[in-house]
Amino acid sequence: MSSLRASLQDWWSKRSGQEREEVLPVRLGASPSSGPYQPAHVLGFDQALVWVTVALLLWGVVMVYSASIAMPDNPRFSNYAHTHFVMRHVLSIGVAFVACLLAYQVPMERWEQWAPWIFVGSIVLLIAVLGIGRGVNGAKRWISLGVMNFQPSELAKLGVLLYASSYMVRKMELKEQFFQAVAPMALAVGIVGLLLLAEPDMGAFMVIAVIAMGILFLGGVNARMFFLIAAILVVAFALMIALSPWRRERIFAYLNPWDEQFSLGKGYQLTHALIAIGRGEIFGVGLGGSVEKLHWLPEAHTDFLLAVIGEEFGLLGVLTVIVLFFWLTRRIMHIGRQAIAMDRVFSGLVAQGVGMWMGFQAFINMGVNLGALPTKGLTLPLMSYGGSAVLLNLVAITIVMRIDLENRQLMHGVRL
Repeated sequence: MSSLRASLQDWWSKRSGQEREEVLPVRLGASPSSGPYQPAHVLGFDQALVWVTVALLLWGVVMVYSASIAMPDNPRFSNYAHTHFVMRHVLSIGVAFVACLLAYQVPMERWEQWAPWIFVGSIVLLIAVLGIGRGVNGAKRWISLGVMNFQPSELAKLGVLLYASSYMVRKMELKEQFFQAVAPMALAVGIVGLLLLAEPDMGAFMVIAVIAMGILFLGGVNARMFFLIAAILVVAFALMIALSPWRRERIFAYLNPWDEQFSLGKGYQLTHALIAIGRGEIFGVGLGGSVEKLHWLPEAHTDFLLAVIGEEFGLLGVLTVIVLFFWLTRRIMHIGRQAIAMDRVFSGLVAQGVGMWMGFQAFINMGVNLGALPTKGLTLPLMSYGGSAVLLNLVAITIVMRIDLENRQLMHGVRL
């Protein structure tokens, strides 16, 4: 920690006054009337970040309704109303909004203190779901809470993110020593991974591994150590696929989904997702005009929501979603870099971890829908149907907004 602080101070001292203005929106300790530049609303919030998040949420609500409106026509959901899924989705957003209001009041110092306990709590829930969890399609990933089903793997993403960030701050002086700095963190992620694979939920494990690896890299872990760990993870995921017949079949189906052997099996979702996107062409068939959502494309309101967007809004709709997520990720990463520039290492690592979470999960979901990646059960953040996913996505973005608020306060010379 001290070495990072010294290097940051040395870097900072070499910057000219104008260059400092470029790195930070306002000058440290500046008052509203000092200097040629007027400071921003330091006690406000990042309105652009909020509006992009709201836009994704609202568009997601519309698309969940469009993708699920015909599901009651299926005998499996015959007892459901046509608005069943969208109303539950809106309820989840409402619960998430209340949670965000509470999370925004918590200073980052308190999040750093709570990080180990949130991580331990997520492990306890991952163990509990194996015993009392609700099984769907052969996987036990959800704990029923009555008004919504909670998925502990979503809390594990936030738990690992917070714990890895606090761990790197505490072990900053040992980052060149592999077994003292990296091995304990690797063990913690390994425990989470084993519990997730027992559900099974390899997709969530992939996201968590990327978050942890990204924070280790940004925290300054020796490059050789980083690439060694990355190689170990790649080999581990390759072995998981090689030793699992149904995972191998999914890879083969991805390579040739139109083959007769896979088109009605493991490649069924992918082929119909590609048909949906192909039907949309440039401008789409219009909102509500999707044919694939009429019991052809499974999980159209969750994992394959982007395919319905592609069919109804065409290439322009898909590109709009990609641009929104790119901007969201870039803005979150910028807030993290800004925090690190002010020697707020934990806050910076947390924000950049959230950026990697949103960006990587959106990238995987989009890749699956477009046939660029093998089918994997990951939702599109903020848009797909899923109560706990929306809840934790919004709480994570709220924490980033809190980091941005504290950045602005520090720039204005406000004591945190």
